[in-house]
Amino acid sequence: MATVGRQRLRELFDDSPTPHIAHHPRTHRRDFYVATDGSFAPDGGGLGVIIETRSGERVARLAVPDSAPDNNVAEYRALHLGLDVLAHRAPADANVGVLVDHSDLAGDVNLAVLAGRDPNYRALRDVTVPSGAANHWRGIRARVAGFGELRAAELGSGENPAHVLANAPEQYAHVNEEPAQCRLPDVETEEPQIPPPSRANRHAGD
Repeated sequence: MATVGRQRLRELFDDSPTPHIAHHPRTHRRDFYVATDGSFAPDGGGLGVIIETRSGERVARLAVPDSAPDNNVAEYRALHLGLDVLAHRAPADANVGVLVDHSDLAGDVNLAVLAGRDPNYRALRDVTVPSGAANHWRGIRARVAGFGELRAAELGSGENPAHVLANAPEQYAHVNEEPAQCRLPDVETEEPQIPPPSRANRHAGD
């Protein structure tokens, strides 16, 4: 059930930039949204994952202790975990919106999306995967290719709802015991194609 009084992942996604891929009016018609975050601490960090349908129905939450060598690797590990969980609970042709607070990761994911559409696509920049995250990046790319459509949006760290799960996994360990949900995308009637709020009237003064 959707929680009253908090922003749905769909709303956060619509209001956030998607590096290398322009927001399209149908952006808000993703079937599922996954927000992930990874944290690093010398005595152990964590991985946080939240997955929702476009109507805000919760599919999964995870708060997992982790021992990544640094914060950059933790971010890739968290997204790999989130996409793996979603792949087991969603149709293979699902359209997915990803929310992360790591600029390079969001950009890398969208570059992989673009490259997957055209084998001759020339990347806007080289993908630079953190040392220690190569296997997780391969897993992310495989999941990206496996969904019907996917794009990543970049959040501020303070806006990422998965942040608290990643930074205090012991405190939020109870979320791992929530029943597994396998939900089909919600059926919605056709809506007027209005650009998301962050894209409306852009360049209006140009």
